[in-house]
Amino acid sequence: MADATVLWEACAAAIQSKVSDVVWQMTFSAAQPVTADDQTLTVSVPSIVTLDRIEGRYHDLVHDTVSEVSDDQLTLNIVIRKDEFDDPDDLIIDLPLVDRSVVDAEALAPAHQPNLDPRALPVETTTSSPLASAGTTVPITGSGDSSFAGRLTFEDFVIGSSNRFAHAAAQAVAETPGRSYNPLFIYAEAGLGKTHLLQAVGNYVLAHYPTKQVRYVSSETFMNRFVEAIRNKQLPEFKDRHRRNDVLLVDDIQFMEGKEGLQEEFFHTFNAIQQGGGQIVLTSDRPPDDISTLEDRLRSRFKMGLVTHIQPPDVETRLAILRKKSEQGRSGVEIPDDVLFFIAENITENIRELEGALTRITAYCSLNQEVCTIDLATTVLADLITSNAPLIITPDLILNHTSEIYGFSREDLTGASRRRPLVTARQVSMYVFRELTDLSYPAIGREFGDRDHTTVIHAVEKITRLMAERREIYDQVSTLTSNVRSGN
Repeated sequence: MADATVLWEACAAAIQSKVSDVVWQMTFSAAQPVTADDQTLTVSVPSIVTLDRIEGRYHDLVHDTVSEVSDDQLTLNIVIRKDEFDDPDDLIIDLPLVDRSVVDAEALAPAHQPNLDPRALPVETTTSSPLASAGTTVPITGSGDSSFAGRLTFEDFVIGSSNRFAHAAAQAVAETPGRSYNPLFIYAEAGLGKTHLLQAVGNYVLAHYPTKQVRYVSSETFMNRFVEAIRNKQLPEFKDRHRRNDVLLVDDIQFMEGKEGLQEEFFHTFNAIQQGGGQIVLTSDRPPDDISTLEDRLRSRFKMGLVTHIQPPDVETRLAILRKKSEQGRSGVEIPDDVLFFIAENITENIRELEGALTRITAYCSLNQEVCTIDLATTVLADLITSNAPLIITPDLILNHTSEIYGFSREDLTGASRRRPLVTARQVSMYVFRELTDLSYPAIGREFGDRDHTTVIHAVEKITRLMAERREIYDQVSTLTSNVRSGN
């Protein structure tokens, strides 16, 4: 069941971003994952009408989505769900999609539960289970928007002196949306946890206020949807989608810099939500006053609530983060405290790099069945801790080294081909992009031929898992990372 859920949730997030609200609700929202193996994903739908609609009108959409998300050859098996009113015999129809061999994808969006009170569902947003009323964390997603990750909660956020105030402010907003700090503006450099807090607010609100409509969106996605709405003459629908929310969470607001039309639209969206008593939470890599070409009326609104800063974590906080991540690991490798302290002392740039170092050590120990020691950690992380003046790492640098190591051209890496060796090279490269750069998932996707951000998330999570299972993957990641950092 877990594999089926992982795969279908990834597909659902991508499908929902490509169809209208009406199509999503009537055709796809009630689909639920059942089982998955190496060749078949089984999904259930509530009626023959829904099955016929997916099989006929949206077959190509589902085909392309599964192919893009999984990078594997699958056959989709659609089953009519049995319930107390259904015929006892299930109807099963096979839809050949892509002939690939391995199925695995990261959980990017929730399994969709059609039995919830529709008043509890945000616009284009679905909850994964009816547990929201019980206060359980509920992952949610919005059409075209980055998915909420169920693991990004306040409970999983490690609090230290560098982020304590931002955490307290975010929690206060989540507990009383629209009444505490409005807007709440959180700024920090990449990899310090601002997106974690943003999504924790969303998960908390949906879990404790199931009737509120919550939307999370990156400013890049907001811009892309705005351009599409203008091109397709669907501005009224765009405005309704973003203004009819009780809580609006916008990530990386600095990307609106220099875009006058986009700022104009967001100004009206901001006013509509705030005047309606809704809550707005924004994140950025800099404070409002440092966002050049930002309209004064927007800057003043961003500053009218609370502006808070997350600073780089001190060594104690970094150690606490490593301990929590180590405890959450599933590899069975025990990382001693002295090794965790060694990592915390030597990896200081950001949390993303900190977690990458822990992943590498854990994978090495798992592959080699070795006990983790400081000497081993020193060897494994040599390329991370020896440089006092690190090279500026650019997308071109990573793509060039990937091309040299794997023997594929850059056009191959960023193209549409899904040949197995090429897919592996592309996914390893995406993983290294995420570990060594500040680029967001959508930004990484653009470097690889405008791929969907869900494809990048899947690649990063897949390579993270395979590093602990397959020596060749671990060696490939280590070699590429080392070569990029050394500039050789």
